Amino acid sequence: MAISRKIVLASVALVIAIGAGLWQTLRTPEVYVQGTYVFGTRVQLVLYGVPLREAQQDADAVFSHFQAMHRELHAWQPSEVTQLNRSIAAGVPFQASPELVPILRAARQLSIDSQGLFEPGLGRLIRLWGFQADQFGVKPPSQDAVQREAALRPRIAQLDISPSGIVTSTNRAVAVDLGGYAKGWSLDEAAAILRQRGVQNALIDVGGNLLALGTKGGAPWQVGIQDPRGPGTLATLALRDGEAIGTSGDYARFFKYDGVRYSHIIDPRNGFPATQSESVTVLVKPGPHAGALSDGASKAPFVAGPATAMSLARKVGVDALLLVDTSGHVWVSSSMAARVHFTNASLHPEQLD
Repeated sequence: MAISRKIVLASVALVIAIGAGLWQTLRTPEVYVQGTYVFGTRVQLVLYGVPLREAQQDADAVFSHFQAMHRELHAWQPSEVTQLNRSIAAGVPFQASPELVPILRAARQLSIDSQGLFEPGLGRLIRLWGFQADQFGVKPPSQDAVQREAALRPRIAQLDISPSGIVTSTNRAVAVDLGGYAKGWSLDEAAAILRQRGVQNALIDVGGNLLALGTKGGAPWQVGIQDPRGPGTLATLALRDGEAIGTSGDYARFFKYDGVRYSHIIDPRNGFPATQSESVTVLVKPGPHAGALSDGASKAPFVAGPATAMSLARKVGVDALLLVDTSGHVWVSSSMAARVHFTNASLHPEQLD
């Protein structure tokens, strides 16, 4: 099937338009929705069966935490991460905070498990391509510049993190950029905040990475999967309690030059934007870091493409995957096929396993 597909995850039942720095709420006797803009993306929280005043307080608690995470994990504005990167470049040990240490350790392990194709240590290359900016991309850097930077082989696996949280690196070219992981991590932290506050039923959406708590009136939360190169819904999926779903795509942050699309997802093997996929969606089983995995686990299959996507996904515990390659073909694992409902009955995806 050679039709281009774009994957955007959103609540099917409720669509909230959110502008930068703005939010609005939608209230019914049973549903409370509030949105904001953080992590450079739109964020939405849907609560079911929570009284209005409590729902407002719950949302405020979550969004306040998101803002704090955004400040400390920012890759190019002053933050703890930029301080860490300056220390690595200078060859100076860095004392990471108790909040940053577990994120670094988990991201480092996920990179190792995904054979380095999920790689948060490429901050300098991401900056070279112009993606560490609010407005990015007019033309690509020179091939020589990319090759010189890639030849330094910065990898997050080259970080040494002591039991007390002191971080050093054997490679001064490592620059941490958690843009492909922090949104998922924030889902898990939001879920923990809501549970602590007694919220049993919620849908948390951070830039297309979603995590479900409980149900919506006894029914699973419905999410949609849309086309990567045009309007329309490709499929729907019922998201169950504790499950998370996330997408990596070449359409969210990209620029075009001389008719070529350059996306923000960099192939660590050559330093250039990955070219094997338009989008990859993963569905993650309930677990303590389901949200983080829903963000990070899609990167390696996206970079690798359909030939090795499933073997890479399974290395990190994911068996439900949907991939759209750069020819527009849709690929789906058997576990994902059992969960999604394609809106076009004539669509017959390729099997990934």
